Amino acid sequence: MTMLTETPQHEKFPRVVTVLLNVAHGIDHMFLLIFATAVGTIASEFGYANWGDLMPYAVGAFAMFGLGALPAGRLGDLWGRRVMMIVFFVGIGIAAMLTALAHNAWQLAAGMTLIGAFAAIYHPVGIPMLVQNVPNPGAVIGVNGLAGNLGIAVAAVVTGLLIKWIGWRAAFVVPGLFSVVCGIVFAITCPKETEAPSKRKGKAKVVLTPAMLVRAFTVMTAAAVTSSMLFNFTTNGNSQLMSERFTGVLEDPAVLGLLLALIYTIASFSQLVVGNLIDRVPFKPLQLWMSVAQIPVLILAAHTQSWWLFASLLAVMIFVFGSIPFTDAMIVRYVDDRLRSRVAGMRLTVAFGISSLAVWLLGPMVKGMGFTTLLWVMAGIAAVRSAIVLLLPDEPEPAAHSVPA
Repeated sequence: MTMLTETPQHEKFPRVVTVLLNVAHGIDHMFLLIFATAVGTIASEFGYANWGDLMPYAVGAFAMFGLGALPAGRLGDLWGRRVMMIVFFVGIGIAAMLTALAHNAWQLAAGMTLIGAFAAIYHPVGIPMLVQNVPNPGAVIGVNGLAGNLGIAVAAVVTGLLIKWIGWRAAFVVPGLFSVVCGIVFAITCPKETEAPSKRKGKAKVVLTPAMLVRAFTVMTAAAVTSSMLFNFTTNGNSQLMSERFTGVLEDPAVLGLLLALIYTIASFSQLVVGNLIDRVPFKPLQLWMSVAQIPVLILAAHTQSWWLFASLLAVMIFVFGSIPFTDAMIVRYVDDRLRSRVAGMRLTVAFGISSLAVWLLGPMVKGMGFTTLLWVMAGIAAVRSAIVLLLPDEPEPAAHSVPA
């Protein structure tokens, strides 16, 4: 059965489609982090004395976020990206509403795992769809990254407010309904495809020898693993970190959610800067210095409290978020469009499959050794990432390779 019975893919999508592809990135990250913001409230309702005891039940979402990327990427290239994005919008929305029905930890774990399965679709399908045929992929990826991280900010503030006003179940239901509506609009407005991406003609922006391509893919995946671990540790742990370090200063969950949303919003704009720099400056040194800069700010965050923590955590997230565009940019640079969803899926399966351990370990690690030691561990991970980036192949400056993929 084929789902590709439709008009040719336009070189540029209608504006509403581009907006929805970016909104989808925000939805993707928001839905995965609703639980991280609501975990304290849910744990109390389910009879857990400590939020850390409930946190491991969310690991299925992040494991599926990685494991599901491989089949999602393959379907995106061979079946069609438009159809897969419709499945994403509607599927993740329904999964979130089902999660709101949970009455114990295992039901919650099942719902979160289902959310993760649909969330796996976006990165290997939505981002390659967005950057196909664009002459400035770095800038496009930067805007897309901003949208994704604004979803994290929305998760912090909207979840906090919905918990305060209605309850934690509404924090899943309201965004779920929004996603389904977005899926309907996307289905109506997105041009249909006559052929799968795998059948189109194209080439990579930077052509490498087979040996160098293997090396680039290996480094890309290893760097993505470490980046994803830092991303998962921070975005899943920041809410509880701020609650602990602001004790006696600020304790209203809604206000702390607003502060965390402010951090995420400001930090998200670093992706715009980095995305534009990717198109203009040497790729490897830029990525290296963004990795190295994470080490001192993580160490600083380990030893600060209240408003000083707010400042140091903002610096941490600027560099964590600012490093995100590099992996997608590497795929655009080294892989032609016919294979991008599959390559992205393979990379995400390995990276997020391994980094999902961060979610599993977060609660027990904080309970056993505290946030200070955890932040030092994260600084060590950032140092490892810096060493990995040094192994990237050298290449000419981007200006020498300005032909669109």
